[in-house]
Amino acid sequence: MIDYTISVLSILLVSLPLGTNLALLHFMWMLVSGALLPHRGAIFPALKATGLSDAATRRAWAALRKGVWRIALLLGAWREYVKALPDWQPRRYEGYLPVIVDVTAFWRPALQNCPSQHYHPAAQRALPAIIFGICGEVGELHGQRLALPRAFERIHPADGSEKRLWEALLQHTHQALAQDEILVVDAGVKVAALHKAQIKRYVLRLAVNFTARRNFLPEAHPGRPCKYGALVRPLPRKYKEKTLSATAPDATATWLEHGREIRAEIWRGLVLNKTIPDPANETFDVYAIYAPEFKEPWLLATPVTLKPQSVQAIYRDRWPVEQIPLSAKQMVGAQRQFVHNPESVQRLPELALLAGSILSFLAASFPPTPTGFWDRAPKRTPGRFRRLLMGQPFPKDATISAQFREKASVTVHLPKGILARRLKTGTAAVT
Repeated sequence: MIDYTISVLSILLVSLPLGTNLALLHFMWMLVSGALLPHRGAIFPALKATGLSDAATRRAWAALRKGVWRIALLLGAWREYVKALPDWQPRRYEGYLPVIVDVTAFWRPALQNCPSQHYHPAAQRALPAIIFGICGEVGELHGQRLALPRAFERIHPADGSEKRLWEALLQHTHQALAQDEILVVDAGVKVAALHKAQIKRYVLRLAVNFTARRNFLPEAHPGRPCKYGALVRPLPRKYKEKTLSATAPDATATWLEHGREIRAEIWRGLVLNKTIPDPANETFDVYAIYAPEFKEPWLLATPVTLKPQSVQAIYRDRWPVEQIPLSAKQMVGAQRQFVHNPESVQRLPELALLAGSILSFLAASFPPTPTGFWDRAPKRTPGRFRRLLMGQPFPKDATISAQFREKASVTVHLPKGILARRLKTGTAAVT
């Protein structure tokens, strides 16, 4: 298990520059083994806890901050490795592969000049946080549904708002979206934002009070001619003391799923509220899916003509993307961070997200291991797999490529630690 984990990490990092690859291998082992957890996010104690020497610990830290690597290259190598596995199966519905996008936040309340903020439900306001956009595709490994990350999108250097991040994330996803792929988005995004990004295939969760209009004018009646199509309200809602009734659906469908009856109501060919009817308009269908396990129905929009069962299944496949930040924060232990360099505050969450994805895939590759006698029905979860690695030192006798070795550079004459920082600061002050 330990050797297999090291071999997977080696495949991702072998192409990095000499010296950087070994230092980053040490750093990634620290993350996946959960060494950050008992040290509450402190990097140096966590690296030392994996059995590294003082020099190797400094090199691993330097690789995080100043190493020559980009997360896009590591994600490309990770995707190439996973897709080559014989047991990896993409999940398709009517020929479409779901591609999920979402935004996650690493809270940094004490970080000075934090470049971005994110809404915190408990605080009921936006708090300083490092936010990232996540894009990934959905597949299955040994019967377990997983999200394979494609990209981690940083905030714009000149605009750290979440709105700007969503715009960039949707634009880059549109550029990479293949003809047989369909985007899946949660309710935080509007239909207008998808149209602005020119995304033609999507499944979007709508708000329960969502309304749209028909793409044709209603029949003529006395008075001023109508400018917009008839209003369509998929779900009833209450305004003050008045109940606004729902619009009758264009079609309905029912089917059985695990012995439960699922019902769907469908409205076809709708446009946004302020869109004047025109045959050239971008139209979409709205599905209201009623399931016994949910108090409120799912309200989903898609411009692609699909079966209601497929629409429900495609949106349900959005959930695996939530496991990537969950593993990164709770299983890896990166929810607490103490880095302050502008580049380090971006790089550490990126590596943590990658480590969370690796943990999930490694857990799905091995038989589930119970935590104790009380764990009678264990599952392949990243938390259980991380427990097996936790406390294990870096395996120095592991078989890895000869490319992983310390770079033989003469540095004994250079100042190190705080002395180097003082020298650099003093030189900058003189100039």
